[in-house]
Amino acid sequence: MMVPEGILCSKSHEYLVEGDDGIFTIGLTDYAVEQLGDIVFIELPEVDSEFSKGEVFATVESVKAASEIYMPVGGKIVEINDKLVENPEILNESPFDEGWLVKVESETAHADSGDLLEYEDYRDEIE
Repeated sequence: MMVPEGILCSKSHEYLVEGDDGIFTIGLTDYAVEQLGDIVFIELPEVDSEFSKGEVFATVESVKAASEIYMPVGGKIVEINDKLVENPEILNESPFDEGWLVKVESETAHADSGDLLEYEDYRDEIE
């Protein structure tokens, strides 16, 4: 599995990747997906809704548990991954590529991301 370059991860297992267009892609890390097991349902927010860093913006249910997903940075939802709502198992197969959750526009991302970890450091911390 390819981990995107420049990815940042939160201690609550969300990831953040900044696109060339200044839009941020947010999803769940491969570790979180492994821990959840088979994902059966995903609830995503409405486009144009706004969230602060640390706010719950989505819910993922697996055969094991339901988990709340937290915003790693504040911002406005500009796109949601509709494919996941229909086929939540995509998240199990491809958390970084096909399985992203939302894309956000964020004025505060650089300030908000100070406590996020680079992928290698994140992996070290959770092992």
